[in-house]
Amino acid sequence: MVRSIKNPKKAKRKVKGSKKGEGSSSVPSLPTKVWQPGVDKLEEGEELQCDPSAYNSLHAFHIGWPCLSFDVLHDSLGLVRTEFPHTVYCVVGTQAEKASWNTIEILKISNISGKRRELVPSKSTANDTDAESDSDEEDEVQDGESGAPVRKVVHEGCVNRIRAMPQTPHICASWADTGHVQLWDFSSYLNALAESPTHTQGASVPSNQTPLVKYGGHRDEGYAIDWSPLVAGRLVTGDCKNCIHLWEPISGTTWNVDANPFVGHTASVEDLQWSPTEPHVFASCSVDGNIAIWDTRLGKSPAASIKAHKADVNVISWNRLASCMLSSGSDDGTFSIRDLRLLKDGDSVVAHFEYHKHPITSIEWSPHEASTLAVSSSDNQLTIWDLSLERDEEEEAEFKAKTREQVNAPADLPPQLLFVHQGQKDLKELHWHSQIPGMVISTAADGFNILMPSNIENALPANDT
Repeated sequence: MVRSIKNPKKAKRKVKGSKKGEGSSSVPSLPTKVWQPGVDKLEEGEELQCDPSAYNSLHAFHIGWPCLSFDVLHDSLGLVRTEFPHTVYCVVGTQAEKASWNTIEILKISNISGKRRELVPSKSTANDTDAESDSDEEDEVQDGESGAPVRKVVHEGCVNRIRAMPQTPHICASWADTGHVQLWDFSSYLNALAESPTHTQGASVPSNQTPLVKYGGHRDEGYAIDWSPLVAGRLVTGDCKNCIHLWEPISGTTWNVDANPFVGHTASVEDLQWSPTEPHVFASCSVDGNIAIWDTRLGKSPAASIKAHKADVNVISWNRLASCMLSSGSDDGTFSIRDLRLLKDGDSVVAHFEYHKHPITSIEWSPHEASTLAVSSSDNQLTIWDLSLERDEEEEAEFKAKTREQVNAPADLPPQLLFVHQGQKDLKELHWHSQIPGMVISTAADGFNILMPSNIENALPANDT
């Protein structure tokens, strides 16, 4: 799997149309058409346009350099937040043009606006300029130019992947392309951001903070890393030489890393996921096409190994609301859902999708709906799926009757496909926000998107705030 972004350059802010009152178009409007990547082609002079009525909220920002990996931090603003505007804390890692320019950045993104949309928008809603302005904002978080609070820490080498500990999110682990895994304490930065006003002036100068731990025991760089959701401080890290190391916390600032690795794959370990219910069990996936299930009490060999895909298995996600379900995404564009209770029967696949035609780069179950997951691909699509959906001809006929003049929807889309988000180039990673139902954040070569699709059933405010 190719993870790096070729020739990373500083992101440029895009102008998304003219300001209100600056000219008008005499070209008559055409009926809306759903555009399918890999099926439809853009003619010369044509361009895709976002339909703002499809989103409750849509925002974009960038940090200057491309970002391969980030994490959403658990905060103290409320466990289930439904009212706009929202505030989000993230930790992100850069892929800068020079190794010495890389940083880890701790962000506070405030005033994320939006409003609830109609599932079947009326014509007046579709042409509502206020609705468009709500969902077509682009905020710049580069060097504090937008005024968004940010703190930076110097990081040696590109950040391949970064994850925050669920129990204490100010403790973060980063994988570097230098081959080192480092643990950091960002509590002082998060406290400063929490106390800072929404808008600040001036750039954030990167700090030369010393990590809590800098581990060089892996034989190569890696991307696989995951914190245990059940045991605070327990961590696994996997490298490109097929080795997985277990980290056990000794205190709040020290860890013991088992020098004797778990070995069961024959190629690079691409992703790791702890079980949401078993503290000693984790899963791994590899370029060898296999998924392995491990029990740390049973030695250094996998308890089970599955030939999961015909190509590299890039990413996996363990469903925390339905712990028997494990999803996986492959380099051939397919992704599968497995019921781990069926492993003994041989075929544990309960769903397999071939919608994407390019490598799957990220996959994650929703923290609020057990049947819903999000997928990103190198085909520049972020898709959201609801596995509980089935085709209903009567419901389809009713919907088509309401939208006959507004939508020309393809007939061959999978019924489980709930939403397609486009507009980002070279998508790398996505995460749901565990405290804001329906919110997804994604990173790509040209920056970040924060989106909340209007057709995800969550308790959102009906009126503008």
